[in-house]
Amino acid sequence: MIIRIVKMGFVPEEIDNFLAVFDASKEKIRHFEGCTHLQLLRDEHHSHQFFTYSHWKSEEALNKYRHSALFKEVWAETKSKFNQKPEAWSVHEVVHVK
Repeated sequence: MIIRIVKMGFVPEEIDNFLAVFDASKEKIRHFEGCTHLQLLRDEHHSHQFFTYSHWKSEEALNKYRHSALFKEVWAETKSKFNQKPEAWSVHEVVHVK
């Protein structure tokens, strides 16, 4: 399993537009083949900072999504609202303490 974390900073006036884009596409992303989990998180102290946190069955599944028409459409709408360069990490779980 791959965990994908993407950090995005938005122009404050574009946050509601970004949230609308995410709301319109979240079910399609979550049900894309290979995606098993999707969350949108917001920084507690920097309200223009958001993170997507998703689980993918494999790196291959993640890459299939990243090269899909769905990703290209959502990313084109999203990136126009950034006020900083996004950052992304693909990680795997080492220890999970419940």
